[in-house]
Amino acid sequence: MKKKVFVTGATGFTGGHLCRILVDKGYSVGALVRKSSKTNELEKLGVKPVVGDLANLNSLNGALEDIDTVFHVAAAYRQEGISKEQFWKVNVDGTRALLEFANQSKVKRFVHCSTVGVQGEIKNPPAKESDPYQPGDHYQESKMEGEKLALKFFKERGLDGVVVRPVGIFGPGDLRFLKLFKFINNGKFRMIGKGDVLYHLTFVEDLVQGIILAGQKKEASGNIYTVGGEEFMTLKKLVALIAETLNKPVPKKSIPLKPVYIAAVMCETICRPLGIEPPLYRRRLDFFTKDRAFDISKAKKELGYKPQVPLKQGLKITAKWYKENNLI
Repeated sequence: MKKKVFVTGATGFTGGHLCRILVDKGYSVGALVRKSSKTNELEKLGVKPVVGDLANLNSLNGALEDIDTVFHVAAAYRQEGISKEQFWKVNVDGTRALLEFANQSKVKRFVHCSTVGVQGEIKNPPAKESDPYQPGDHYQESKMEGEKLALKFFKERGLDGVVVRPVGIFGPGDLRFLKLFKFINNGKFRMIGKGDVLYHLTFVEDLVQGIILAGQKKEASGNIYTVGGEEFMTLKKLVALIAETLNKPVPKKSIPLKPVYIAAVMCETICRPLGIEPPLYRRRLDFFTKDRAFDISKAKKELGYKPQVPLKQGLKITAKWYKENNLI
């Protein structure tokens, strides 16, 4: 008999890959979708869409009956213009509602997808799961609260569950790193600062394997696992690798950080009171200024997680997808 699983965030980047691989592995997959969601691709895979809303438990109407594992991937992601209240509604209140419903429905395991962003700026890389929370914005704060809620449910309410913290996800379907590829491809990329901060990427299919393992391993119950790629490197080296992948010259031009930072502060000061999205803001500079490197040894040891796609190969696959879809 097929194991039954339920995925939130299935129409998104990570959730879509998760559904596809779960189906390939022989799971019976249901997915929470909004009325406005396009579900054709999910239905082609054999995924059963369930129209509902985490803000209204009645809308789920038995969707979690006899479910072995819930994979909670849905989230409001960081972008300019989203309010603290919006982040809280999805990442905290929505998570609380799903935890309650899963507990009532006697779901056998709940896998909560958090983010390494809950640890904010990494002062002593690579960061371990046990390092302190240090969120730096409303998005990270809301994800931290959602993670804490999940851990509290697992400990106090008897819900069997695991927290997974993904690291820098990329791959076919991802649009977050598209801008970086585009600027390197068209020769317009400029390094801000020296490029010596550390960066850590994870190919989406490797992440999905880690998420599925978190749903399978009995011993993982109640734990947090950072799931990332095999290696991290300086931003300068990553940019050079992407340039090599695209068969373009390695960008050499750079801009000092200080004047860009001052410009970002000015943009925020002028634009935000007018309700205009700043073309440049300080959080956008984090990519160039803050270390992002993580220790994945716990997931390797306890989940049996092993990244299968080397970074160079993942970059080639991603670049190929961008080109096939006329994005670069």
